[in-house]
Amino acid sequence: MHFRSSLLSLLVLISLILTACAVPPPPMQPTPALPTATAMPEPTAEPTAQPTATPEPTATPVAETPEEPAAFLTPLGSYATGIADASGSEIVAYDPGSQRIFSTNAANNTLDILDAQDPANLSLLLSVDMNPYGAGINSVAVSNGLVAAAVAADAADGLGQIVFLNPDGDALANVEAGALPDMVTFTPDGMTVLSANEGEPNSDYTVDPEGSITLIDLSGGIEGLSQANVTQLSFAAFNDAEIDPAIRIFGPNATVAQDLEPEYIAVSADGSTAYVTLQEANALAVVDIASRAINGLVALGFKDHNLPGAGLDASDKDGGINIRNWPVLGMYMPDSIAAFAVDGETYIVSANEGDSRDYDGYSEETRVADLTLDPTAYPDAALLQAEENLGRLKTTTATGDTDGDGDVDQIYSYGARSFSIWDSQGALVWDSGDQFERILAERMPDFFNAQSGDEMDSRSDDKGGEPEAVTVGTIDGRTYAFIGLERMSGIFVYDVSDLTAPAFIDYADNWNPAGSMEDGSAGDVSPEGFKFVPAEESPTGGPLLIVANEVSGTVSVWAINP
Repeated sequence: MHFRSSLLSLLVLISLILTACAVPPPPMQPTPALPTATAMPEPTAEPTAQPTATPEPTATPVAETPEEPAAFLTPLGSYATGIADASGSEIVAYDPGSQRIFSTNAANNTLDILDAQDPANLSLLLSVDMNPYGAGINSVAVSNGLVAAAVAADAADGLGQIVFLNPDGDALANVEAGALPDMVTFTPDGMTVLSANEGEPNSDYTVDPEGSITLIDLSGGIEGLSQANVTQLSFAAFNDAEIDPAIRIFGPNATVAQDLEPEYIAVSADGSTAYVTLQEANALAVVDIASRAINGLVALGFKDHNLPGAGLDASDKDGGINIRNWPVLGMYMPDSIAAFAVDGETYIVSANEGDSRDYDGYSEETRVADLTLDPTAYPDAALLQAEENLGRLKTTTATGDTDGDGDVDQIYSYGARSFSIWDSQGALVWDSGDQFERILAERMPDFFNAQSGDEMDSRSDDKGGEPEAVTVGTIDGRTYAFIGLERMSGIFVYDVSDLTAPAFIDYADNWNPAGSMEDGSAGDVSPEGFKFVPAEESPTGGPLLIVANEVSGTVSVWAINP
């Protein structure tokens, strides 16, 4: 008994000693936080905010995006023309009856017709020669099995043609449009075709034709179509009229009709009204289709980049990503627009690309560093005009001297680096602010504001990623906007069902920055034209987005996965 008690005491003692000498386990480590967006370095000094025009409504700040969002867009297939950097594909249309894609090939002046029955294996069926009708095909549209193509004349002031074909590429009729028909579209019922005739000057600016809008009545059928069915709308009535001073009229010795250059058309869902972008003028024309009349011109105003949520990276020489507020007004200057309806009301979504008049005979382009800034409006001009601040930003000599004393009282920039929603009267409902640049900075910091073959940040001084293409589509009762960036070669997707708070859904691209356009390894570069295909018209049974990629000369098809 004494022995067992002693043994037990010894075991207890050994246990205590082992416990005291044991190495404790390492403490639990906290889970690492998800990385945040790329930090934005500030410039060397903070410029003083300057007076600007009446602010436009600010954008809703961009929400934090998920690290690995679900892929809303998935590339299905791509067709390569083999023509790089020469507009091998610029605008696309789709015919659901034949399941064919129609693509403008300006390099060859052909209308390329692709078999899209299997979007993963697009193939060229034939190319229709447009040389009998003019020097350059610019646009194509399809409605009810009828194809319309816009073809420009060789001379700057020559009248272009609208050519009608069947899906097999057989010509059915052609009529004259205005000078440089740049975009063609149908009304929803297919009974009227409209053409935006840009009327650009020649390179010497010695010939400057009037811009115009063509309307073609198809109600009598294509068989008897003649010039008698065509109405040409002129802007000459505005030459002596009082127009909003925010509409930019500034070409050398130009009338209003010469300076207004129709770029793109969107038609209301009921087919009653057409909205036409006048890009360089930073305005819209509103057309009453039934009465064949231009009802008015609407100035789009300016975006105040000094407001919260409306910053921009203004320099390609600031050492990296630097999105911040600046005393600059952005001219929206949309290229593509699209119309959609909410509760019976028409709204317009715009891709705010920006464009200057830059010709051999006249150019408005300069850089902020080369401006003479008003010392009262800009007391810190030397700091602002440093190349790492605003000095490198491309601006205009045509707008900004508000008091006519020879110096610049307000700095303007081309485009708004955003997309916007406008109501039917041209009033701004919502703008995406600096969301595009902030999302790109987070997702693609090594290629931020770059274009194929260039270094990152190389486009920050010149319209950034450059929103160019836009379309809308309704899927399962929700309306989505698709916006293409010409320079970054990507596609933004937003849910715009809530007009005052559109939601960012996805950003996608099929671009390989390390690839070559010559051998096709660069992928799809510079989306220029979009066509949304609803599920009921799609060869796959699901909604699609068809894209014409101008620089790579490719046509790509994306599956939409809501």
